[in-house]
Amino acid sequence: SKAGTPTMGGVLILLSILVSTLLWANLTNAYIWIVLLIVTGYGCIGFVDDYLMLIKKQNQGLSAKTKFFAQAALALLAGFLLYLNPDFDTRVTLPFFKHISPDLGLGYIVFAVLVIVGTSNAVNLTDGLDGLAIGPVTIAATTYMIFAYVAGHARIAEYLQITPVAGCGEIAVYCGALAGAGLGFLWFNAYPAQVFMGDVGSLSLGAALGAVAVITKQEILLVLVGGLFVVETLSVIFQVGFFKLTHGRRIFKMAPLHHHFELKGWPEPKVIVRFWIIAIALALVALSTLKLR
Repeated sequence: SKAGTPTMGGVLILLSILVSTLLWANLTNAYIWIVLLIVTGYGCIGFVDDYLMLIKKQNQGLSAKTKFFAQAALALLAGFLLYLNPDFDTRVTLPFFKHISPDLGLGYIVFAVLVIVGTSNAVNLTDGLDGLAIGPVTIAATTYMIFAYVAGHARIAEYLQITPVAGCGEIAVYCGALAGAGLGFLWFNAYPAQVFMGDVGSLSLGAALGAVAVITKQEILLVLVGGLFVVETLSVIFQVGFFKLTHGRRIFKMAPLHHHFELKGWPEPKVIVRFWIIAIALALVALSTLKLR
């Protein structure tokens, strides 16, 4: 029933983010250029993948190895640039435990790669129903807009006992652009969708969230803020692993998880809205970590 719906709408999201950020962000801030590098680079990977599948009619698009190598290379570059920044802290913040911050040193670069690549692919897996991915992405972007502001404000960061990141407040502008672009796209992507974002949107938006989580020093908290993406990804991992171990048996009717509920008879809008509710609840719990310890 959705055949013929235009896709690659992620190009419009990226343009909105880039134009808004370039207009209103402080372009002397190094963090701004790192997040723009990530969102643009991953957008290009997704664009090539969509182009090969839709225009060239190659069913698989980019090979999994090629796509992963390109994603890892970009994330590695971003992690290296952050490591070279003398003001950037390589400690990892643990939610609810504000005085426990293990320093990874050079290993932080690898950690950053895992966060960015993992989030990118998690959002990509979630993008299976109308508005299912862009809704939680917008919620997560709004949440990290708050984290970016408080981390970049020395007095607020000291009061909340979180790791201050000098210059990080400018990332709030970028997160605002991401959230605004997401809302604009959701107007047309809400059920029944008039346009899909494609890999050019899902890969880049996921990577953008991962990069912001790393810069704001709220990397582990992304597991909670983006808990919906985590669950969707785990459902695929468990399904595939169980299928191989049991030679054909399944845990879910279909993975990712949203398709399982569809096959159980839930209408598509019901699945989408309930998943949005979960995303909002997780974001509120994440925000509570600013005070709870």
